[in-house]
Amino acid sequence: MTYSAVKDRRQSVGVRVGNVQIGGGAPVVVQSMTNTDTADPESTARQVADLARAGSELVRITVDREESAAAVPKIRDRLDQMGVDVPLIGDFHYIGHTLLRDHPACAEALAKYRINPGNVGFREKQDRNFSMMIEKAVEFGKPVRIGVNWGSLDQALLTRLMDENAKLAEPLDARLVMHEAMVQSGISSAARAEELGLGRDKIIISAKVSEVQDLIACYRLLASRSDYALHLGLTEAGMGSKGIVASTAGLSVLLQEGIGDTIRISLTPEPGGDRSREVIVGQEILQTMGIRSFAPMVIACPGCGRTTSTVFQELGQEVQGYIRNRLPEWREQYPGFETLQLAVMGCIVNGPGESKHADIGISLPGTGEVPAAPVYIDGRKVTTLRGDDISEQFKVIVEDYVANRWGQGTGGSAAAE
Repeated sequence: MTYSAVKDRRQSVGVRVGNVQIGGGAPVVVQSMTNTDTADPESTARQVADLARAGSELVRITVDREESAAAVPKIRDRLDQMGVDVPLIGDFHYIGHTLLRDHPACAEALAKYRINPGNVGFREKQDRNFSMMIEKAVEFGKPVRIGVNWGSLDQALLTRLMDENAKLAEPLDARLVMHEAMVQSGISSAARAEELGLGRDKIIISAKVSEVQDLIACYRLLASRSDYALHLGLTEAGMGSKGIVASTAGLSVLLQEGIGDTIRISLTPEPGGDRSREVIVGQEILQTMGIRSFAPMVIACPGCGRTTSTVFQELGQEVQGYIRNRLPEWREQYPGFETLQLAVMGCIVNGPGESKHADIGISLPGTGEVPAAPVYIDGRKVTTLRGDDISEQFKVIVEDYVANRWGQGTGGSAAAE
């Protein structure tokens, strides 16, 4: 772990999901979800593989009907053929109990089941259907995420708590009652699962809402009342910058307080957009907070009137893209490279100083400056780049540094000026 002011992690019970450990002191896990039709095993397997390659450590798929359940073993087989061992999570609603009962191969192929206690049935059917799903989890030795969602909250529970609140001398705000209903739903469902034979080391709880303050309030309550592993996520976060900002604002507060064992960033992709964007955002939240390292960080100058040239912008973009392309190979060859920090600066004001703070930094010429770009490695100026191919020269230096520091060598190198 890099330097971080994050408080000590909340001590939760560890849960094993396939080859991934959640909670129990393990690093915070990043997960995602497909948006393909699960009944199409080929397209779903391809998207699962893409998400896994982007860094998703768990991938959830929708299992909403007979055709989807029948396709799950085929998806698992296809992934195994592709050499993708990422655990698959089945997302069940309404008829999950019958799908797990009627498709044992599906129940076996999944690494975890996600159950929403608010839509497994009503009245007497609710406990029966929930129990059937938990019994299948026990039979196949699978962990379960009890995923409460305020869009499908148990209405009987909410109504009872609202009625009780109305009778108080000083009733609480209705939003606080909703928070209480979310937390009670999750914890009571987990307790019921334990009664049915599911161990605490097989249970994860989530309380998904779409407002930041509600998210923080619900998870603080959950964390204070239980030691179950917790999955964090802002549901329906939104598109583009709104979804990124909202998710970052909510999750960062909780992570700073040591709350959360696994996260998902529920971004709405642009039409035809890349689903893996949510994985990268999740990784960047954890990395910028100093909780985990996934890929080298590029510190880049924002630009101002001193940096009228677009060279630093183009170089920053090229370096970021270059690193993304090299990630798969570097992961295989250079363990630990994820902590690499690069600085791409646009003028002499902060350029040299920021460059010295990074592992590798380059200070590009600003307006009126000499057309030369000094390069700093481990705080020391080692060379000055000139010419029309600065980008290519700099990438060679980066490649050389990574190979020497995390390969067989002991440190970065470049020809001295």
